[in-house]
Amino acid sequence: MKSNSLSGKQRRNFLKTAGMLGASMVVSPRFAFAGQPKSDRKLRMAVVGGRFGASFFFHEHPNCVVEAVSDLRKDRREKLMEVYNCSKSYDSLEQLIKDPKVEAVFVATPVPDHAEHVLACLNAGKHVLCAVPAAMSLEDCERLRNAVNKTGLTYMMAETSAYHQVVISARKYYNEGKFGNIFRVEADYHHPGLEVLFYEDGKPTWRHGMAPMMYPTHCTAYHISVTGERFTDVSCLGWGDDSEALKGNPYNNPFWNETALFKTNKGNASRMSVCWRGALMGTERGEWHGDKMSLYARDPHGLDEVKINASEELGRDDAGFLFKRAEKEDYQQQDWWDTDALPKLMRHNSGHDGSHTFITHEFVESVINERQPLVNIHEALAYTAPGIVAHQSALRGGENMKIPTFDI
Repeated sequence: MKSNSLSGKQRRNFLKTAGMLGASMVVSPRFAFAGQPKSDRKLRMAVVGGRFGASFFFHEHPNCVVEAVSDLRKDRREKLMEVYNCSKSYDSLEQLIKDPKVEAVFVATPVPDHAEHVLACLNAGKHVLCAVPAAMSLEDCERLRNAVNKTGLTYMMAETSAYHQVVISARKYYNEGKFGNIFRVEADYHHPGLEVLFYEDGKPTWRHGMAPMMYPTHCTAYHISVTGERFTDVSCLGWGDDSEALKGNPYNNPFWNETALFKTNKGNASRMSVCWRGALMGTERGEWHGDKMSLYARDPHGLDEVKINASEELGRDDAGFLFKRAEKEDYQQQDWWDTDALPKLMRHNSGHDGSHTFITHEFVESVINERQPLVNIHEALAYTAPGIVAHQSALRGGENMKIPTFDI
């Protein structure tokens, strides 16, 4: 089976093409938007999972058609058929992946099923786009990595934070060297009140008691998708209140909130916080701190994006000491979804800060052009595995633990 990794010639041609797409394009050594498609090929896509799976835009992409859909529930299958203008549905994933016309599958099923469902798709010869996180154990991380390497098929994780508008800008600034050295990143994913999703129709869902750091990718992507660093060490603390709502959960998780301090392979720091309960406003945001420039994502308390530049100008602090005064720059966040980074029909705001159209486009383009997507299997596991280890650290009272990598 043909591998989807880029040859040296393909990589050079791809980057050359990306560089010719215009000044508005985001180009980095790690990723470039493909822009308006230049192929007539149609990727025959299938969507599995009628809740999250119904919020994407495969039907708008000029190089994609939704061949089939599936969900265990009839009402959700019908919703998927309506959204994607698709006349074919299957009662299960097992039936769908037998369809020879289906080339790729979007796995938008419950988190505990991700690894097994992805493996089933890969073994059936299908490319895979998968909702987050990639897996719930290090053993499954390894199984996924091995299966992708063996089959040579395209795997991409649908991490929304990697395509938030400010994260796209951060990647651009990083590529241009504007940050200088990023020595510290912070990210928060706060979703208070999540317990309302613990039960549905009187039955527990997969969300019941799920440990916060087992769902880490909305935070870890803020660092890794920008710099490409890998987290190597972690110390994490958890907080719980002996709530009845957490009792009897299948994960044996005692925590509502977890906060981790990660060390990267470059010796830099990353503070990540995932919280399900507290006097908190819901947010997915991050900060990048560099020695030349820092960038702050929009704050839920009303502060818009902020850009800070280092300066040689001297000032005095409130104690009278001289210091180099940083300068706040007037900053207007670019709406990247309203540029030629996307095909014309897809240039509209979409779910999770405009990320859904980008995820759709990046996956389709990566398969059509036989190149690696930004959040390929190695990136996906770099986002996922640190959270698995961080939760184990929290269960051990913050013990410092090593994080394996899956880059080979």
